[in-house]
Amino acid sequence: MARHDAGTPFLLQLSLLLLLHPGGTLGCASVAVGSPIVPLGSAVTASCTIQRELCRGLEQGKVRISWMLDNKLVAGSQRQGPGGTEVSNLTLPRFNHTQARLWCCVEWNGTKQRVGMAEIRAGYPPAKPLNLSCILNLGDYGLTCQWEQGTDSHLPTSIVLKCAGSRAQAVTGCTPQGGHSHCTVPRRLLQLYRQMEIWVSATNALGTAESEHLSIDPMDVAKLDPPTLQSIQSIPFQTDCIALAWDVARGTEHMELQCELRYRAPEDPAWALVTGIMGRAGTAQRCGFLFGTQYHFQMRCRRSSASALAYWSEWSPGRNYTTHEKAPTGKLDAWWGAQPAGPGERLEVQLRWKAPRQREANGRVLGYRVTLSPRRRGRDPPTICNTTHTQCNFSVPVATRRVYLSAYNAAGESAPTEVILLERKGQPLAGLRAVPGGEHSLWVHWEAPLAPVTAYVLEWQRVTAEPGHCSTCWQMERDGAATTALIQDGIEPFQRYNISLYPLYEGTVGVPIHTTAYSQQKAPSHAPKLHLRRISKSEAEMCWEPLPVEMQNGFITSYTIFWANSIADVASATVNPSLSSFVIRGLKPSTLYKVHIMASTAAGGTNGTSLTLVTTVLDDTEIQFLFLTLGLVFVLLMVLLICIQKNERMKEQLWPSVPDPANSSLGKWVPAAVPQEPLQVLAAREPGPAAISTVTVLEGEPGKQPGKEHPALASAVLPALPRPYVRQEGPGEPVQYARVGVAGYRGQRLLPEPAPRFYENLRGRGDGGGAGDWGFLEEPPATFPLLQGLRIGGAEELHE
Repeated sequence: MARHDAGTPFLLQLSLLLLLHPGGTLGCASVAVGSPIVPLGSAVTASCTIQRELCRGLEQGKVRISWMLDNKLVAGSQRQGPGGTEVSNLTLPRFNHTQARLWCCVEWNGTKQRVGMAEIRAGYPPAKPLNLSCILNLGDYGLTCQWEQGTDSHLPTSIVLKCAGSRAQAVTGCTPQGGHSHCTVPRRLLQLYRQMEIWVSATNALGTAESEHLSIDPMDVAKLDPPTLQSIQSIPFQTDCIALAWDVARGTEHMELQCELRYRAPEDPAWALVTGIMGRAGTAQRCGFLFGTQYHFQMRCRRSSASALAYWSEWSPGRNYTTHEKAPTGKLDAWWGAQPAGPGERLEVQLRWKAPRQREANGRVLGYRVTLSPRRRGRDPPTICNTTHTQCNFSVPVATRRVYLSAYNAAGESAPTEVILLERKGQPLAGLRAVPGGEHSLWVHWEAPLAPVTAYVLEWQRVTAEPGHCSTCWQMERDGAATTALIQDGIEPFQRYNISLYPLYEGTVGVPIHTTAYSQQKAPSHAPKLHLRRISKSEAEMCWEPLPVEMQNGFITSYTIFWANSIADVASATVNPSLSSFVIRGLKPSTLYKVHIMASTAAGGTNGTSLTLVTTVLDDTEIQFLFLTLGLVFVLLMVLLICIQKNERMKEQLWPSVPDPANSSLGKWVPAAVPQEPLQVLAAREPGPAAISTVTVLEGEPGKQPGKEHPALASAVLPALPRPYVRQEGPGEPVQYARVGVAGYRGQRLLPEPAPRFYENLRGRGDGGGAGDWGFLEEPPATFPLLQGLRIGGAEELHE
C-alpha cells in the first residue's frame, strides 16, 4: 500500500509531461472567441473544441470540458460536435476586466488540465486630445506642439501629430515618444508665412479620435527673444515723466514688433503695465511717476501682425531707476501733549507726528524742523527742534498756542504745518469699543458726538507689567464723520492694548474715552498659585495673586476652584475674576483635601498646581473656648488653694487634724510650778512638745449654778484649783484641740504617731453612787498633763 501511494505523484508528473508535449493533448483543443478586444463591460462569447483522436489518454471514456477566467471557474455548455469532437460554448454577459486569459480545461485522472487559451482585452475608444498648442523655435525653426491626453482607454493607442498645407495632403508631422504629450515638427514639413492645419490623431482597436484642428501661420506662434532696456532718464527735470530707450533681440530686426512695459516701486503690491509700444526699436515715454522713488522696469515683445495665439517673449532682465527728488508737499499729521514745567512760566510740550507718505515726501526725508513762527522771505524763524525722529520734546512760554512743523529733503523744505496747542476740555464721546480685525489688527467703533468733529486721534498702548510708552502708537482720522477705524501698527496677538480716542472740535480737544482689547485670545500661559490663608474644621480660605497681564493671553472670564478628598468626592466653584480669594465651605473635619485653581479666558482654561490641606478637628472658636474654660478652671483652683492657705479655719474645715490620744504628746506639756508631778518621766519618754491650738469650754448641766453644787460632787468634779502651766516650745506635733467639760472629759483620738501607745480609759466606773459615766477622778492622772494644766486658771475661769 505504501509503494502504491509513493508511485502516484510520479504518474501525475508523467501525465502532465504527456499533455504538454507538442504531440500530446495541447494540440487536441482549439479555443475561439468572438473578438479578442471588446468594449469594457460588453458580452464575450467563446467556444472550445476537443478532438479525441489527437488527445492521448482521452480516446476512451467521456470528456468533460470546463472553463476558467484567469483563476476563476466559469460555467459553459457542452455538446458533441461532428467527427467525434466535443464542443463547449461559453458566454460572459459582462466582461469587466481590462485584460484576462480564458482557459479551456478537461478533466483527466481526477484533475483539471488546461488544454486551450485565448487572451481577451477590454477598454474604450480613444479620448479626444485637448488644448493643442504650438510654438515656433526661431533657433532651428522647429514647431513644437503639445496637448492634453484624454482619459485612458486601457488599450494600446497610437498617437500622431498630423499637419497639412493649404494645397498639400496631410502628413504625419511627428510621433510622441515614451508616452509624452508633445513632439516637434521639423522645418522641412513647415510652410512659413502660410496657413497650415495641425491636429492630433489617436487610434486604437475600438476607434479613432482627433483633436480640434489648429489653423496657424508657424511664424505667428514664434516666441521671440526678449528685448534689452538700454537707458532710463527723467525728462524734463521738474516733471514726473521718464524716457526709456530699448533695443530688439538679435534675429528680429526685420520684424514689426508690439511691446509692453511694466514697472513698480518696492512697496507697490502689483505691476503697472504700459501697452501699445510699437516699432522695431527706439524710445518710449511715460508720466505719473513719484518723485524720489526707485522703480523696477521690464519689457517684452511679439510680432505686431501676429494673431491672438501669438506668444509674447519672456520679460527682459529688470532695470532699476530712481526718479529725481522734489521738496516735500502736503501737511503732516501731528499730535501733542503739554503740561506746566515746574513753577516757572514755561510749558513742557511733547510733539509727535507721522512721517509723510511717499507721494508727499517726494524723496528721502532728511529731517524735521519745529519753529515758533512760519518762515518768511529773507529770514528763517528760530528753530526750537530739529530732528530726524518723528517726535520732539521742548519747552515754550506758557502763553504759546501755536508751533510750526515742516519736513525737508535734499530738494527743499515743505510748507509748515500749523499745530495749535488746544486745551483738552471738550465733550467726550458716548461710547467706545474695539473688536479683533485679525491677528495683527483691531477695529475700533465709537458713537459720534452731537457737536461737529473735525478729526479723531486714536492712541493705543500695550499693557505690560513694566509701564512703557510707544511714541508711534497713534493715528489721526481726518474724516470727522467716521465712526470706525482700523489699527494695524504694532498689534500682536495675545497682548492687551489700552485704546484712547480724542475727538478734535473746532477750537478744543475732547476729553478722551478709553477701552481695552485683544486682537486674538488663547488660554492663559499659567494659572495662579494657590495659598492657604486660614483653615478650620469645615472651611478653608484660599487666596492667589492675579496673573501678570503678559501671562493672561486674554480677558480672564472666571476662576474655577476644584477640591477633592481622598475618596474622590470632587466639587468646584466659579469665582468672579475680580476676586483674589475664596472660602471653601462644607468640608469634613480632620480630612485631607487636594485643591487646584483653573484660570479661564474666552478661548480656554489652564489648570494650576495642586495644593494639599488637612482640615482641623475643632474650629478656632471652639479651641478658644476650650482654652478659656481650662484657664478659668485653673484660676479658680489657684484662688481656692490660696484662700485655703490663708484661712486656717477653712483649712481646718477641709482638712481637720484630729489628735490620737493613744499617740498623744501631751506629756511634753509640763506645769512650771509643780515639779513633784511625774511629768518629768513623761518628758523624758516623749521629748517632743505639744501645742494647744484650740480650747473649748463646755457649760455644765442646765439648772446648776457654779459654786452651788453638792460638796461631795464638787469635790469630785473639781478636786483642786489648777496650777500655773507653762507651754514648752519645741519640735513636735501640735495638739489640734482638747475639749474640757464641766460634767466630764471627752477626748478624741489624736492623729497617729509612728507607734500608738496603750492608755487606760478615763471613763469612770460607777458603783451606784458616783458622779455618773463621765465623772472625774478625785486626782487627774499624772499621764494627762493637759488636765493638770487646767488647774492653773482656777475653777472660776471655767465658768466665765
